[in-house]
Amino acid sequence: MSDTHTDPAALPTLLHTLRMAWQANRPSLDQRRDDLQRLRAAVKARLPQMAESISADFGHRSTHESMIADGMTVLGEIDHLLKHLRRWARPRRVGVGWRFWPARAQTRAVPLGVVAVISPWNYPVNLALIPLATAIAAGNHVILKPSEHTPRTSAFLQALLAEVFPADRVAVVQGDGALASALAGSPLDHLVFTGSTAIGRKVMAAAAQHLTPLTLELGGKSPAIVCSDYPLDKAAARLATGKWFNAGQTCIAPDYVLIDGARQRELVQQLQTQVRARYGDFSDATDYTRIIHEGQYQRLRGYLDQARARGVPVIELATVDPERAARERLIVPTIVLDPPADLDLMQEEIFGPILPVCAYPSLDAALAEVQGRDRPLALYVFSQQRDTVERVLGQVVAGGITVNDTLLHFAINDLPFGGVGPSGMGAYHGRAGFDGLSKQLPILWQSRWAASDVLKPPYSKIAGMLKALVR
Repeated sequence: MSDTHTDPAALPTLLHTLRMAWQANRPSLDQRRDDLQRLRAAVKARLPQMAESISADFGHRSTHESMIADGMTVLGEIDHLLKHLRRWARPRRVGVGWRFWPARAQTRAVPLGVVAVISPWNYPVNLALIPLATAIAAGNHVILKPSEHTPRTSAFLQALLAEVFPADRVAVVQGDGALASALAGSPLDHLVFTGSTAIGRKVMAAAAQHLTPLTLELGGKSPAIVCSDYPLDKAAARLATGKWFNAGQTCIAPDYVLIDGARQRELVQQLQTQVRARYGDFSDATDYTRIIHEGQYQRLRGYLDQARARGVPVIELATVDPERAARERLIVPTIVLDPPADLDLMQEEIFGPILPVCAYPSLDAALAEVQGRDRPLALYVFSQQRDTVERVLGQVVAGGITVNDTLLHFAINDLPFGGVGPSGMGAYHGRAGFDGLSKQLPILWQSRWAASDVLKPPYSKIAGMLKALVR
């Protein structure tokens, strides 16, 4: 396919082509391993080009952040798939119980068919290629629809994948929301969507007409709770990494911080120290990523304008010339102290470098704040007391949790990554992704002799056997 936008009307033919090819030649384990190895080699060889494409789409993105988040993570996940694929694909024995002896049972992970991946702009290679590689490992063919907000990276992905895969095994389609909607409404065998909760609802509604199974990786307001026993210098360092990596444009970035009131100002000071150590005075902001496009930039500026208009303290942790900031779409790390719950930045996922820091009178009050909101995609709790951590874990349901750090549960290959409720459904990474993009086919193998041979009328002849079965 070319790098021009795809006509939604072409999707039925494309889907039919991939499905017929899959039915004619379902990828063997050897084929899947070969596909993954060639994909890994292609990505590795093009890492500099990848980073350049992403940076061009963002206006500027730290090369190191692209290498870490979009390069290393993809290569690491492919390595994990290659290491474990044969074991995951083996039939799994299932006990049948004495009533069904000598029958035996198993489950087999069988491919689903054609899987679509609709990926977002914030980590445009990571969130496209990890689900794609997982779908390939599970033996599927794939349609990838990357974000229209990162056109250079989308063109990079299209060219890369065209070199690795036949056109009837992996297809890349490009277009806007209309194409995404048409793809979500197609008769797919599975759909992986990563994006906002609002768009996730539309995707789910479109998929419902064909009862397409979904993996939805959505967002929400992911809290960080800093308990009174945890050192603030260490908490600030780890919060700074989680919040300002990719300028906060991360679905699992800490969205707001809850901290005991007596230490709130000190945490702000520690965060200020972190910004100075990491970015200096922003005269050279090479390691700091810009906001993806003007719409997102204006949305974030609007949050700050609204807070200031309400008299809420807004603390910019660096000073940048306003004209330069607007020209570069640069928003410096910014703290908002105790914003009221009705402010937009406390109602919506921030998805930027703005961090509300909210004082709480007790851990119970902090937990009540978290529990009063939708279940988050991520939760971060900072405490050196095991019983305190367990208290939080016992009361909050989240998509994933990192204790005494941020973001890193995403990077653990064998930890399922996924949301819960409004933050998503289903999970991928590692075996969870392989299983989720396979059909776990249950199979019962009957023996020559079976109890069912005598389970027929007149049942009076087997009354004793029936009593034993229901005992």
